[in-house]
Amino acid sequence: MGWRDHLKRAKQEFENLIGDKEEEQQQQQHFNQPPPPPEFSRPAERYWQPHFNADIPVTVEWDAKLGNGPDGWGNQELQHYTAEPANAFHTPDGRLVLRALANNGAPSPEQRYTSARLVSRQTLARDRGVLTAVITSPCAEGIWPAFWLLPEEPFSWPTDGEIDIAETWNGDHENHSCLHWGFHHEPHKHRVLGTKIPDMHARPVRYDFAWEQPNGQPGQGRMVWYIDGRAVMKQTIPEGTRPMRDMTILLNVAMGGNVCGGKTPADGYYDMVVQSLYMTNELENGGWHRFEGDWANPHVSEGHTY
Repeated sequence: MGWRDHLKRAKQEFENLIGDKEEEQQQQQHFNQPPPPPEFSRPAERYWQPHFNADIPVTVEWDAKLGNGPDGWGNQELQHYTAEPANAFHTPDGRLVLRALANNGAPSPEQRYTSARLVSRQTLARDRGVLTAVITSPCAEGIWPAFWLLPEEPFSWPTDGEIDIAETWNGDHENHSCLHWGFHHEPHKHRVLGTKIPDMHARPVRYDFAWEQPNGQPGQGRMVWYIDGRAVMKQTIPEGTRPMRDMTILLNVAMGGNVCGGKTPADGYYDMVVQSLYMTNELENGGWHRFEGDWANPHVSEGHTY
C-alpha cells in the first residue's frame, strides 16, 4: 500500500472517529434535554383534581399561608404571603395563577414583595399513585417558584420528609428534583438532581411524581420523578419519614433569600401558571409496568448528595 493510500485510510479513520464523537455528544445532549410532551393514549383514573374555576375562590380548596414566616421562611426570603386575589387567582380559561409582585419603592417590607403560598387540604391519600402538574414557571433573578410536598400539619421539618418536584432558582432555567429528610449538616440525607429546561419560562412543562409504599410502612417504598414524560430521578423512601399518604401539595413563589443568592427581583409581576393538576391511580401510557421499567433503568439517576 502506497503512502497516498495510507494517508487516505488515516484520514478516513480520523473522520469516522470525529463523526462518532459528534454523534455521542448529540445523543448526550438529547438525553439531557427533556423531550416534547408525549401523547398519552391511555387515560388513568383520576381520584383528585382541584377546580380551577374563575367563580371559585382559590381558598376554597387551598390553605393560604400568610406573612414572612420565621427568619423569612427559614431562608431569609423577602416575600410576604397573602390570601389576596392579587397574588393567587383562577383565570376564565381554567388555570391557577400564583403571582409574585415586586415594588421596591414601597414604604414597608409587607408591601414591597407579596406572593402566594398554597397548601392543599387534600393529601396524597393513597399508598400508591401519581401526582401530575403542568406548569409554566417564572424565571428571573430573585425568583424561586416551587411545586412540592410536605406532610400534613403538624409535622417535624425536615426529618418527616420534604419532596420537591418542580423548582427553579434565581432564573437558572434548571429544574431541581429533590428529596430531603435531614438537616443541612447531614449531606447523606439529601438527594438533588438538576435538569436544564431552557424554555421552561415560555411553555407549560409536565411534571409527574409516582410513588408506591406498601401499607405506608416507614423506610419502604419507591419514588420516581418525571419531566415531560421522561423519568429523571428515582429514590427509595427513607426511614423515619411520614407515610406518603400524609403528604400535602404546596405551590408557591418565593422571592430573594439564600437560595437566590441575595438577589432581589426587579419591579413587576412574576406568574407561576398551573395549567392542570391532578392525582391518578397509575402512570398514564404504561401504568405500573412503566414504573417498574423506569425504576430498573440504570440511566435514571438516584440524585446527588450536597
